Amino acid sequence: MKTFAIITLGCKVNQYESQQIRQLLESNGLCQVANSDGADLIVTNTCCVTSIASSKSRQAIRKALRNNKNATLVVAGCLPASPTDELGDIGGNTLVVGQKSHLGHKLQTLINENSTKQPTEYSKPTQNAEIKHKHPPRTDNDADKLNLLRSYTGQSRAFVKIQDGCDGFCTYCIVPTIRTELNSKPEKAVLKEVSALVYAGHREIVLTGIFLGAYGRQTVRRWKWDEPRKNLFAGLLDKIASVDGLERVRLSSLEPADVRDELIEVFCKHRNIMPHLHLPLQSGSNSILKKMCRQYNIDAFLETAEVLQKKLDRPAITTDIIVGFPGETEKDFEETMTVAKKVGFAKMHVFSFSRRKNTPAYSMDNKLAPEVIKQRSKILHELDEKGQEIFREKFSGEKVGVIIEDTAERKGRCERYFMVSFAGNKPLERGELVYGTLNEDGKTAKLTH
Repeated sequence: MKTFAIITLGCKVNQYESQQIRQLLESNGLCQVANSDGADLIVTNTCCVTSIASSKSRQAIRKALRNNKNATLVVAGCLPASPTDELGDIGGNTLVVGQKSHLGHKLQTLINENSTKQPTEYSKPTQNAEIKHKHPPRTDNDADKLNLLRSYTGQSRAFVKIQDGCDGFCTYCIVPTIRTELNSKPEKAVLKEVSALVYAGHREIVLTGIFLGAYGRQTVRRWKWDEPRKNLFAGLLDKIASVDGLERVRLSSLEPADVRDELIEVFCKHRNIMPHLHLPLQSGSNSILKKMCRQYNIDAFLETAEVLQKKLDRPAITTDIIVGFPGETEKDFEETMTVAKKVGFAKMHVFSFSRRKNTPAYSMDNKLAPEVIKQRSKILHELDEKGQEIFREKFSGEKVGVIIEDTAERKGRCERYFMVSFAGNKPLERGELVYGTLNEDGKTAKLTH
């Protein structure tokens, strides 16, 4: 076993964990190849947040098996850990890792088996397939868990997972049945990892987790929190932003109630924390939010947005909205439109409601007709396109900093996360931070140096 490939589906947390897998395999002497065809080992890091995501994961697994009959396939991630039983019988030379915390150990054992030329026996592939090893398993930390990252390949910005798990049980969400254990990376470990990635050349770090605002907590349910305690996430962010050489810090997603005074003060204190917050709205109707079991109401959301816009310089507030949740009336949808217009989102990610097994919303009554959901989604998409245009044009003629992500198209994301491209012939390197003056469209810029 000399080469490996990793196929990653899903969120930033999955992408981070794939980097941990890469690092473990490389530390054992394996070489990563860009195309999975021909690799000796293929790890498919799956997603199942929606039924469509599960379907895409299964398709990726089948394709990998079909095109690489002699390879060993490891199926990891959320799909084999989910209670939906959607994985099915895979077949082939496959190891299915149903327990996320066992992945590092399983991979190390698999490598040890193959490095000694011993045949590896597999149980019949099931959701909890176990590798039957002939050597005693290693018990050191490297084998028992996936370690902190020292580098991040494949993109200019690096993700750092600081928190995992959720017990919020929003009625549409399957994640709490998969990532069941809440845990937070110790502060020292986070700072060590961020420093290593900055040393490796990453100018921007994106902090990610399943529920970022619950960093340091044993639950995401705020009414169970010990309120006199400090805002642990704000304190951590303050220290991360102070790491030498770190030019940009960005947050993947926060709940509206996470944006407290302490956090806003940290934003105002550090210029390298980007003025971009992703706050999922999901619906602009209080009655729908209640059915979703969200931990805020519309007044609280609007108050958070108003405070941010007062305290920060034209922040980019982006959001997620679910269209067509069971029982959503025309009035509920109009309320969502009203909130979207009031906030002036820099970007809206619009999702059509999708029934998910093992969630309360799966069996809720008053389901909407597909054509109604499609029409409402279309209206929101049009509002989003207009909103993005209005937001970008606010910065016409201003100087922006852009970290180059695509050298062929000479583009990358600026401080407020919208994409900017540069005309001209001057070579630009991936990961390079360049500055330019935005044109009227807010999409293109002229290099200033």
